[in-house]
Amino acid sequence: MQKYILRNKHPITVISGALIIIGFISKWSIDNSHIFTWTLIIASILGVSPIIIQAYQALRVKVVSIDVLVTIAVLGAFFIKNYEESAIVTFLFLFGAYLEQRTLNKTRSAIKELIEMAPESALKRMENGEFVEVEVDDVDEGDILLVKTGSKVPVDGRVISGEGSINEASITGESIPVAKEIGSYVYAGTILDNGTIQIIADRVGEDTTFGKIIELVEEAQDSKSEAERFIDRFSKYYTPAVLGLGIIVFLISKDIELAITILVLGCPGALVIGVPVSNVAGIGNGARHGVLLKGSEVINDFSKLDTIVFDKTGTLTIGKPSVSETVHYGDNIDEVMGYLASIERESDHPLAKAVLGKVGQTTFSTVENTEVVKGEGIVACVKGHRVAVGNVALMERENIKLNNKVLADIERLEKGGNSLVITSVDSEIKVLMGIRDQIRPGVKEDLLKLKKLGVKNLIMLSGDNQGTVDVVSRELGLTDAHGNMLPEDKSAYIKKLIEEGQIVAFVGDGVNDSPSLAIANIGIAMGSGTDVAIETSDVVLMNSDFSRLAHALGLAKATARNMRQNILIAVGVVLILLTGVLFSEWVSMSIGMLVHEASILIVILNGMRLLSYRLPF
Repeated sequence: MQKYILRNKHPITVISGALIIIGFISKWSIDNSHIFTWTLIIASILGVSPIIIQAYQALRVKVVSIDVLVTIAVLGAFFIKNYEESAIVTFLFLFGAYLEQRTLNKTRSAIKELIEMAPESALKRMENGEFVEVEVDDVDEGDILLVKTGSKVPVDGRVISGEGSINEASITGESIPVAKEIGSYVYAGTILDNGTIQIIADRVGEDTTFGKIIELVEEAQDSKSEAERFIDRFSKYYTPAVLGLGIIVFLISKDIELAITILVLGCPGALVIGVPVSNVAGIGNGARHGVLLKGSEVINDFSKLDTIVFDKTGTLTIGKPSVSETVHYGDNIDEVMGYLASIERESDHPLAKAVLGKVGQTTFSTVENTEVVKGEGIVACVKGHRVAVGNVALMERENIKLNNKVLADIERLEKGGNSLVITSVDSEIKVLMGIRDQIRPGVKEDLLKLKKLGVKNLIMLSGDNQGTVDVVSRELGLTDAHGNMLPEDKSAYIKKLIEEGQIVAFVGDGVNDSPSLAIANIGIAMGSGTDVAIETSDVVLMNSDFSRLAHALGLAKATARNMRQNILIAVGVVLILLTGVLFSEWVSMSIGMLVHEASILIVILNGMRLLSYRLPF
């Protein structure tokens, strides 16, 4: 029976609330006191049943929890036939517990999502030289593995044969594929976009970078689940104190009704609802403004942060390479752009897609004698012209002279963190394009708002090269920035900041960000990111609207402040009532109940102010 009741706590809460509403409607509309009384009695019995069980379980392990106090207070209210108080207190208590629990259970499916993304099989070279598909668990260090186009790399290892480009977004978060050749290092969970390679296994199973991502998420989530709620800590001292006071008063006065009155008035109804109502109002405001805050504990920690660490790609930047600048040389540029688009539309490289997006509508021509030069670009014939599209290395390979103007433009674009696409026609430079992952519009202004809200350190960690990272950091005015970082490097850096006493939030959007999201005091995910990142995080910016981050922080601070106000109101009212009962004659049961209910109304109204919260700047 106990398990059945506890398992159905949420339906009991709903039924109890419905009965209370029915009771008050019957009293106000048809003045039927009989229905009013019995609906409140039934609501009280239903509502108190799981609370009594929780109180009993707490007492069995010698813990005097707030459930014990609520149980005694409700039974006392029953004894003096104040069914209204008993029904409302039990409902509010259960509803507050429901709101807390509902938000804390969302992160547990993240581990399952990560595991499903891990590679399951590998092509392993056997003794006869043939490659046979085996389970990843059957791969040992030193084994030779074959990876084909479109396949996941099964282990961490080194390329010993072949070449290709690998999408390392699952590890570094960077969208541009990385060229791999003999001697290059590859990571489990990454995808070979094109080419065929053979690798020698270096780290397998849980020792791979991807395996460590899963392990880091598990460890961080376990540590977070141990956090205690404030009210539980408070009740550790408050509950025994009120119980003791009631017993002492009874022993001295022999007045059972006075003792019960102390317990009833000492029952922190406003305290029970004060934190949840602030929590709900804050979460409601956030939801309307594109921010998901996962619980009151999250809000409390979020409000205290002094350091925010950002991933770069998809967070501070859009996450999609685009042409930032185009420089033309010579005449017939429209024709040249048509040649360029004709060649690039045959490629699925992200840089090619960025070029096509820039060129837009044009006249396409037939492309012949295409030669792909790995890591450099493409050479082809278009309408009888030899067209080369690629980087500086390709131009040097084609023996194309770069004049001072072109060299100056190249240097300027590279300093701006751009990847280069140079187009030559018949050995003459015609077009130079700088391509980079663009900074999100308005990010610089949003970062200034965060500083106004008290954030002292704005730090960027990225898997991209240090040069590009430095460019973005200077443009945004960040406190610090580090490039060439793997997920384990990011999480280690964040752990170091936390050990130094900083309250750290991490903002990211990819699977590779999930360890950092989990280990930070507050994990903030972009809504367009992976399910793993979203579920591992504490705060989600829906629709990946970075401008909502400042609103989220301001709202968290206002909500935490509102919670403290409600706690102060609740405890202050209880202390005043108990003092009045013991040392004056002005606090009768009816006056005490009136003040008690008024305090509940006050904390509710105070909490509801958060529904209209907006940043003051």
